[in-house]
Amino acid sequence: MRAGTIAQPGRAQFASAEMPEPGPDDVLIRVHAAGICGTDIHILKGEYEARYPLIPGHEFSGVIVSVGDNVTRFKAGDRVTADPNIPCNRCPACQRNEPNQCENLAAVGVTRNGAFADYVAVPEGNVFAIGDMSFAAAALVEPLACVAWGLERLSIPPGASALIFGAGPMGCLLAQALHAYGAARVVITDVVPFRLALAGDLGATETVLANERQAQHIKSIEPDGYNLVVDATGIPRVLEGAFEYLRARGTLWVFGVTPNDARVSFSPYDVFRKDLTILGSFAVNRTFQESIAMIRSGRVQVEPLISHTLPLEDFAQGFELAQNDPKRMKVQYQIAS
Repeated sequence: MRAGTIAQPGRAQFASAEMPEPGPDDVLIRVHAAGICGTDIHILKGEYEARYPLIPGHEFSGVIVSVGDNVTRFKAGDRVTADPNIPCNRCPACQRNEPNQCENLAAVGVTRNGAFADYVAVPEGNVFAIGDMSFAAAALVEPLACVAWGLERLSIPPGASALIFGAGPMGCLLAQALHAYGAARVVITDVVPFRLALAGDLGATETVLANERQAQHIKSIEPDGYNLVVDATGIPRVLEGAFEYLRARGTLWVFGVTPNDARVSFSPYDVFRKDLTILGSFAVNRTFQESIAMIRSGRVQVEPLISHTLPLEDFAQGFELAQNDPKRMKVQYQIAS
């Protein structure tokens, strides 16, 4: 079959690969759409928990072509997406209902071959029906499920104010979801004007261009600070500076993926004195159904976030676009027509 592979950090290439061999509890999916995530870029750079050589790709959708002998809920022809995270369901974290913190966590496209290929094998328990949802939209269920998991962990008052650093695909998903969650004011900031324009079209109440007047502008909107500040950039210096925009009893949500060796400094006294909360949210935690519901309801629009659609043969070009094109948002591969 055709596949996009990362043989080692820094080497993205289109190649041939062996078909996956699904087990008795697995389904085999013919991939139709698969998107490049910021995590995939970290994998390409050798900054994440991947094993090489690897077929990456964990945001995807497609059609089931065959099922294992023990599979009962799905059949060939079903249109589906899948949660890429595969917990062991045996370790103490899993027994505490914390599968995203599983001590033996495997992940499609990270620790095992993923969806930048004609076919991918996934356990039945990770598969979700998408009905008539477009394949392009369904390939964005996973990133929205990451947002949904963070929302489940949040405690912000109705009518809250939120500030988001980064208006890329995740920032735009965060802005829409927070607005639907009850935030009355959602401010988003970025260095790219067209991303801010899209964020405004999708529901951000104010947009702020990151320049020398950024801090002054952001503070003028909410002089007492924000209930919630979210970093969706994964840039350590942005995260470090985010504390200054929090009001007392505010929450800093660490959402963006930084390099795993990054460090930031902050004032422990300010956290203590202002009753601040620092919240992390890793991947998804059984939040695919919530994500699908948000897309179906129309409260969160995902297809406007797709800026580039490429054939799988342009695998390396897709990663180049996702890192460097000034007009990039979500880059997807259309693998099957």
